[in-house]
Amino acid sequence: MRPLHFSLAIICFLITFNGFSQDEKKEKRFKIHTVAFYNLENLFDTINDTTKFDERSPIMEMKANREEVYVKKVKNMARVIADIGADVTGNTPAILGVCEVENRQVLVDVVNDPLLLSKDYGIIHYESPDVRGIDVALLYQKKLFKPISHGSYEVKIYDDKTRERKQTRNQLLVSGELDGDLIHVIVNHWPSRSGGEARSRPKRVAAAKVSKHLKDSLQAKDPYAKIFIMGDLNDDPTNESVKTVLNAKSEKEDVDLKGIYNPYENMFKKSGYGTTAYRDAWSLFDQIMFTKEVIKKDDYSSFRFYKAGIYNKQYLTNKRGRYKGYPFRSFADGGFTNGFSDHFPVYVYLIREVED
Repeated sequence: MRPLHFSLAIICFLITFNGFSQDEKKEKRFKIHTVAFYNLENLFDTINDTTKFDERSPIMEMKANREEVYVKKVKNMARVIADIGADVTGNTPAILGVCEVENRQVLVDVVNDPLLLSKDYGIIHYESPDVRGIDVALLYQKKLFKPISHGSYEVKIYDDKTRERKQTRNQLLVSGELDGDLIHVIVNHWPSRSGGEARSRPKRVAAAKVSKHLKDSLQAKDPYAKIFIMGDLNDDPTNESVKTVLNAKSEKEDVDLKGIYNPYENMFKKSGYGTTAYRDAWSLFDQIMFTKEVIKKDDYSSFRFYKAGIYNKQYLTNKRGRYKGYPFRSFADGGFTNGFSDHFPVYVYLIREVED
C-alpha cells in the first residue's frame, strides 16, 4: 500500500487484491476514511454542576491543580484522536464516537486543541439523564461528513430489587453523508457491570434492544442502509447482548440482508487481545459493528469495509508495575497520571474506488 496524493487530507492509495489470479492481479485506487470510537475516561471540567453528581468525578475529587490537570487531560485526548488512523490515511478520523464526557464544552476544548483545530470538527451532543452526568457524542470533520438528522434515545432500566428506574446514558443516532454516502451511526455507552456481570446483564440486554430497535427502524425504510453500531458496550463480542440480541456475526458470509457484522469477535478470541483490562484479564468492550451493505463484495463504488483494529500504540500502555501492558489510564489512586484512558480506541477503515 503506497500513498499517491492528498485531497482534502484524504489519501487515495493503491491496493493489490490477492483474490485475483496472477494474470488478473491489478492495482486499484481508493479513497479511505477512518471511523472510530474512543472512551475518553472521565473527561470532566472543573466546574461543579449542581444538577449532577459531577463531584464524584476524579478531577473534582482532586484537592489542588484541577485546572492544570484539565488542560493536560484535554491535550492528551486530542493527541490520541489526532493519531488514530493517521499512519494509513494521513488524516484524523472522519467520524469519531466518544463516551464518558461531561458536556459539550469539554469537547469544544478538545477539538480546539492545536493538533485538531485545522480539522474543523463538528460536535453532536445531547445531555443524558445519567446520574454522574456522563454522555456520548459524535465528532465529525465538517468537510467530510454532513449531518442530516440526529436524535437521543433513552434506555429504560430498573433496579432488580426495588424496580425503580435507574438513569443511564442515552443512545445517539446520527444520519448523514460521509463524502456523499448516506450512513447512520448509533453511539453507545451501555450500563456497567457494577454488582457483577450476571446481575447487571439485563441492563445491557435492555440497551442492546434499543440499538436493535433503532437499526430495525432504519432498515424498515431502507433494507440496504449502511448502519454502524459503536460504543463501550461493557460486554464482549460473545456476550448475550451482542450475540443474541443484536445477532452479530463474526464471519461476513453469515450476515444476512438485515444482519450485523462484528469484526471484533475474532479479535476477542485471540488470547491477550482487548480494549480494557481488569484483574489480569482482557475485555473487548469497545466495538464497531455494521450492516451487510458495508461489507458488500466486489463493489467499491461507495464506501465499504476494509479493515478494523484496536489503536493500542505503545505510548497508550503502562510500561511498568503491576499494570504493565494495560491501557495507561488518566486517573489512579486519587491522582492524575498524565495518562490517556483506561480503554484503547477502536477503528475501521472504509474505502471507495476512485475512477481513473
